[in-house]
Amino acid sequence: MSTLGAAVIGARMGSGHVLGYVNNPHTELRAVCDTDLESARRVAEKHSVPLVTDNWEELLERDDIQIISVATPDPLHEPMTVRSLEAGKHVLCEKPMALTVPECERMIAAADRTGKLLMVGQVCRFAPGFALAKRLVDRGEIGDLFFVESEYAHDYTHVGGVGGWRKDPKVKREPFVGGGCHAVDLLRWVAGNMVECSAYSNHKVLTDWPVDDCTIAIYKFESGVIGKVMCSIGCKRPYTMRSVFYGTRGTIICDNTSPAIQLYTKDLPESNGWISLPVNLASHNVTAEVNELVECILEGKPLLTDGREGARTVAACRAAVESAATGKPVAVRTQF
Repeated sequence: MSTLGAAVIGARMGSGHVLGYVNNPHTELRAVCDTDLESARRVAEKHSVPLVTDNWEELLERDDIQIISVATPDPLHEPMTVRSLEAGKHVLCEKPMALTVPECERMIAAADRTGKLLMVGQVCRFAPGFALAKRLVDRGEIGDLFFVESEYAHDYTHVGGVGGWRKDPKVKREPFVGGGCHAVDLLRWVAGNMVECSAYSNHKVLTDWPVDDCTIAIYKFESGVIGKVMCSIGCKRPYTMRSVFYGTRGTIICDNTSPAIQLYTKDLPESNGWISLPVNLASHNVTAEVNELVECILEGKPLLTDGREGARTVAACRAAVESAATGKPVAVRTQF
């Protein structure tokens, strides 16, 4: 089996991608790219990567590179992904897929046109605790879902991004798209597509940022399930994504920072219904994402988080932003 050559654009946000390619037996990390050459050199020296560059377009000319990870600021996802696909590379693009739906459409079109795989890094689907919760729901352990909720609680006070791009008014990176996409995608994965959203937002904490820093979105799902997502980038608490799944026979409580998830079922009276199920702590399990992409390339399998799935999540996030701005319910686009 031939080895796939990989390159990572973005040495800092791409650190997990680097480890994924280094540890996968079917890939060889052949290039690291970053506008901060010193950061790229440190990564390359640590893992014996032969090429270091600050020019991402140089990677497109390399015949020995078959996969490119795009782990750059959100506004760069669409142009870098489209160009990489057109150069004949498979792409693993960090979340959010893009900041707008039209950008997602262009990325999907490029993947369709070239026949190359486009995977979106919705990492919650690979976090062990959330993955276990999904299996329990699918097995019917808590009966039929009727309400699901998740949160993206992450204090951005000191994480404006390199050069402050996250708070740049020209970028206008909506927190519900850039960060809240984690929680939205998790709920979509477990409960199915959302079809309508009503949302509310305010701006009480990061008052020097050009966007609202807290949003609450209520979703209606195709299945009839109701859902809620809270996204706050100004909250004063440790980063967490507490999520709860309510079914007709039980409840699951989990997050991405605890070594166990909690399962309640009425079938366990001897423990008052509650049991604790241990899980590995791997909240940003990018290695599993890389393994998934490589397996799909080598075996011709469909991707779990392809461009269309990434676009559905962005569309659901944009619906919340629009609803909060207009004060009206917004239909969520699901067809791409």
